[in-house]
Amino acid sequence: MDQSVTYVLKFETGAATHVGRVRKANEDSYIVKPEVGLWAVADGVGGHEAGQLASQTVSLSLGTIGPAVSLDDQLARFQDRIIRANDRIREISEERGGGMMGTTVASILIYDRKFTCAWAGDSRVYRVRDGAIEQISRDHSEVQELVDQGIIRPEEAKTWPRRNVITRAIGIFDDPNIETRQGDVEPGDAFLVCSDGLTGHLSDDDICAVVSSQRAQAACDEMIETTLERGATDNVSIIVVRCHRAERTNFVPGGAPMIRAAP
Repeated sequence: MDQSVTYVLKFETGAATHVGRVRKANEDSYIVKPEVGLWAVADGVGGHEAGQLASQTVSLSLGTIGPAVSLDDQLARFQDRIIRANDRIREISEERGGGMMGTTVASILIYDRKFTCAWAGDSRVYRVRDGAIEQISRDHSEVQELVDQGIIRPEEAKTWPRRNVITRAIGIFDDPNIETRQGDVEPGDAFLVCSDGLTGHLSDDDICAVVSSQRAQAACDEMIETTLERGATDNVSIIVVRCHRAERTNFVPGGAPMIRAAP
């Protein structure tokens, strides 16, 4: 892409979350801040509302991020807030007697025409470009490690008994151990950030078909509905971010931040 072209990206965002048909509480939360180029989903783990509190702690911490001056600064701000959230979750866990309390996080950060995908756990980030879907994140899970080692096939992973066991999470360890991946953003790209409640019921092809054919919010709503039709055995949260070209002279940054934590 010609970096001399004077345009910026504007964002069309859709987001939705649902408790599903089996769980009694929604332990997912999400945050949408297009004005600073941040979108994230957190999927809590731990009983007695601990998972819900952990995911909300991450979302609220990320909500304090302000505008960055560079791609590196944006990532540094994100990592700082994740460390703060990690420390706070561990403090709360100790106050509650030391039980299991943590959360996944999956996020997309966009600065200028570059993205950073940052994640821990098995919530995912996808990119849909020119009708093709690519998983940008890589699951931090026992079953993914087994697939990587050639012990089981990807087809077996879908029904593996311990497929929901994650190997990284915020709040579980002293070091949150976030993994990152960076790349270019092109006008027309769409990013999807989701908890595993979506990917447990929709294939990559299913996701690609909906994201390619629908506006951002309509895509989120349709995928939630399909998940519910297929049983919705877990909480499900989805963010879709469509990236559009805008002339620099006409561009107005995104509106007020929107944070949605599970009630």
